[in-house]
Amino acid sequence: MALDKNGIAQRIAKEVKDGYYVNLGIGIPTLVANFVNDDIEVEFQSENGILGMGPFPFEGEEDPDLINAGKQTITALPGASFFDSATSFGMIRGKHVDLTILGAMEVAENGDIANWKIPGKMVKGMGGAMDLVASADNIIVAMMHTNRAGESKLLKRCSLPLTGVGCVTKIVTNLAVLEVTEKGFKLLERAPGVSVEEIQAATEGILIMDGEIPEMKL
Repeated sequence: MALDKNGIAQRIAKEVKDGYYVNLGIGIPTLVANFVNDDIEVEFQSENGILGMGPFPFEGEEDPDLINAGKQTITALPGASFFDSATSFGMIRGKHVDLTILGAMEVAENGDIANWKIPGKMVKGMGGAMDLVASADNIIVAMMHTNRAGESKLLKRCSLPLTGVGCVTKIVTNLAVLEVTEKGFKLLERAPGVSVEEIQAATEGILIMDGEIPEMKL
């Protein structure tokens, strides 16, 4: 059974370690804060100027002055701090973020990522994604394995304009967990009930398998 968006976020939350400073991109990554273990301390950063972001608020408890980079209402944990964009991007460009979690429209087998523009559609600009992928050493992509037409989003080469080159380290999709290596996508885990054959059929890029592939534990 393929994972839904919450399942992808729940699996990525296992990659978050005690003491990490983590930037959550727009979309599925924003859900990760809901699933991090209570026994570890993590500082979530949003590029619009907050460190110490908490999970989404319960309905009726939203504060319109507290939003993330995707303009969603959020919560702030005790000790959270607020600052301007210059300070926020100083953190990002200064490599003070341990882990960046982003969505993507396409990822190539060499770690290229395209997540900001579809030709012909109007966008305001690349935004902070270019800074995040250029500065972080550990970049995990949260995405669906295929698009709405059923075509693979894990490609030999990206067809859309790139956000970053050779920067992605790991990908968690609704079907699998994959590591980007010099030889291609290395399959690490399968979603519960999903076969290796299904993952192969949904992956255009080179897929590497080393022995039996275990199911994800959520």
